[in-house]
Amino acid sequence: MVYQADILVVGAGVMGTSIAWALAEKHMGRIVVLERTALAAEATGQSSGVLRCHYGIPILAMMANQGLEWFKRARRDYGVDVGYRQTGYIVGVGAEDEAAFRANIAMQQGLGIGTRLIDPEEVQKVWPDMNLADLAVMAFEPDSGVADPTLTATAFYELSKNLEVQYYFGQQVNQILTKNGDVWGVRTQDGSEWMAPVVIVAAGADTPVIFQSLEIPVPIRRQRAQLIFINPGVNVAHRPVFSDLVQLQYGRPEMNGTLLVGNSDHRVPEWIDDSPCPHGVTESFVHGLIERVLQRFPTWDNAQFLGGYSGCYEVTPDYNPIIGPTPVPGLFVAAGFSGHGFKLSPVIGPMLADIVSAPEQFPQLDSYVFRLSRFQEGDLLVSQHPYGQASQMR
Repeated sequence: MVYQADILVVGAGVMGTSIAWALAEKHMGRIVVLERTALAAEATGQSSGVLRCHYGIPILAMMANQGLEWFKRARRDYGVDVGYRQTGYIVGVGAEDEAAFRANIAMQQGLGIGTRLIDPEEVQKVWPDMNLADLAVMAFEPDSGVADPTLTATAFYELSKNLEVQYYFGQQVNQILTKNGDVWGVRTQDGSEWMAPVVIVAAGADTPVIFQSLEIPVPIRRQRAQLIFINPGVNVAHRPVFSDLVQLQYGRPEMNGTLLVGNSDHRVPEWIDDSPCPHGVTESFVHGLIERVLQRFPTWDNAQFLGGYSGCYEVTPDYNPIIGPTPVPGLFVAAGFSGHGFKLSPVIGPMLADIVSAPEQFPQLDSYVFRLSRFQEGDLLVSQHPYGQASQMR
């Protein structure tokens, strides 16, 4: 079968649905989204849903701040529930990273981000059981917090459906089709062909496979991320999210008083090649992370492990995304978000819509920071003030 569209979007996570909605708001014709499985079924549904603006790369910090503003206004402006909770966000580093940390906070403040250095006494008021001995300096973002990634993708989906975007699930895109050097459409696993002069691939870790037929290298790999739930023995429901860049862990308090804990140590990645991402957690990971949790919270003697799950980051060599055009006219990509995508998703949709609708205003490819070609050029996007162990993941 052969079908027609004006724009095809491949992928229905927060990225694909955000892009589809933004395109529809610009009245860009028949927009069709093709998804291999189901809405928010892959990385979106596995995200921890933390909202924060603490980045060492100015453009990412600015985009995260713009995304945060959207989450804060989503219910008021669009009547959608995205699960936003203004818990606040606390982040701290050790003495060896203090200079870099202070430089990053100054940069973020210069961008208008609501962050400030925070005294240990103030931290102890909201996290009274946190051991601060090895944390040399900390910062607080009062408006940051958490939201629900699946609810967010659902909101983008419903908003775009209201503007007549069409979604087709169970449609695995296997090949991008070209004609006379331009994009022509895609072919799905069942042999169907969808014709469109514009194709946007927002397929996460599956993106490199989709590009294989064009022999365009897209350096994205799956990196496993394990997360655990614990009952600390005290109710932490209304405490801020914390990011501990000494013990390399972060915690998201849940409304039921438990804590979701994730790993910030990416020095020895666990790559998942050519297979689905595992769903469970390993015994060694659980023991290691709980040991680090108890070093940060030594009074949690009665803490209980409640379970855990795994997801996969879609990472690029510099742990930063690929957003924009490809060497094939009409073909665009938004992938490789390396764990940052959820909080950026409200910004990426309008950004791609602007690029597609007005390519003449697009910055030159040889200087655009998110360009695909930067990896072949060796011009990676990196922080000017990286942290030691956490490195460029910030």
